[in-house]
Amino acid sequence: MLRTNQSFLKYVQELYEQQVRKENIMIRQYAKEQRLFSQNENATKVMVIRDGITKCFFTEHNDKEYIVEFLGTGEIIGEIELIRQIACLCSIEAVTDVTVYAISIDYFSQLINNSLQLNNLLLDVFAKRIIDTSSRASYQQVYTIEHSLTKLLDLQSKQEISISKEDMASYLGVTVRSLNRTLKNICHKNIY
Repeated sequence: MLRTNQSFLKYVQELYEQQVRKENIMIRQYAKEQRLFSQNENATKVMVIRDGITKCFFTEHNDKEYIVEFLGTGEIIGEIELIRQIACLCSIEAVTDVTVYAISIDYFSQLINNSLQLNNLLLDVFAKRIIDTSSRASYQQVYTIEHSLTKLLDLQSKQEISISKEDMASYLGVTVRSLNRTLKNICHKNIY
């Protein structure tokens, strides 16, 4: 539900501290609800989340949003678009105040060509995403919305964040009306 990657964070922190050209990796801050990337626009940086939580979501042709995942510390964003040389596949928006390491496109391209460590970290990221996506799809088929919502409410409580009903519904792939019904059932069972 909340992806993090401490290995990637450590790697980028070391690059940041050792860099000679300060424009290769910069620290940027985003306020809650500010967009880091917008779907169908070109990315100008690759970013690694240093602090905070973001949501990664698609906006469908009917303007409905579907949240793919919540991303936390150490998660990399914008790398697929750089590698494939395509516009942003999804939007990334700050759920809390967020600080990122913003890596220039040229520098990241050099790292891809020269750093075995980066390539191994990227392979691990891609493999984990495939596993997480498969697990989530099967999880949603096997368990009820109530069970998934309980896990989402646990995440919200542990991270001390507030996730809107619209975002919860978007993440669970249900309408706000269905979400409200499920929340009511959970409250009647005194789970929350």
